[in-house]
Amino acid sequence: MTTMYGTIPTSDFYADRLDRVRSDLGKRRPWNEMLSSFSFPDGFQHSLSRINTNVAYFHMNYAMIVLFVLFLSLLWHPVSLIVFTVVMVAWLFLYFLRDDPIVVFGYAVDERVVLTILSISTVVLLVTRTTLNVVVGVAVGLAVVVVHGAFRMTEDLNVYGNEGVGGPTRLDLMETAAASFSSSS
Repeated sequence: MTTMYGTIPTSDFYADRLDRVRSDLGKRRPWNEMLSSFSFPDGFQHSLSRINTNVAYFHMNYAMIVLFVLFLSLLWHPVSLIVFTVVMVAWLFLYFLRDDPIVVFGYAVDERVVLTILSISTVVLLVTRTTLNVVVGVAVGLAVVVVHGAFRMTEDLNVYGNEGVGGPTRLDLMETAAASFSSSS
């Protein structure tokens, strides 16, 4: 792996980040698939099972829904919306989408320092006047996810793999990891 310590990133750096964002957004499922096949669950355990399966399958869609509801809850507080957007972009580019260390004045910044600064900035966002709006926005978004997850049927979803005729089968992660490790040697 080639390091870029102290160098100015090229346009390839930004193209790689954009490709990574597109790849992650590509993990979302089609909305029409998400909005089909509803029924009442048979009981509490069945609804919990449906919620777990739907969250595993539609996790990117659900994250987009919660963020959209949070965005709507902050529309009446434009300064908080701007701060929220800046903090979200900072988390994306300084923590989640970064492969190389951050270099400031020729010194590499430790990942724990970046994590601490981003966490503090997120807490500052939460202790502003709009704390109630943020909490209510996230709670409403999570409620939408739970209701959808409980009522969306899971029999047509293939979450764990294509094997098996009687329904989805779980993959053995240890076996999969060992197989991919031995094939790469």
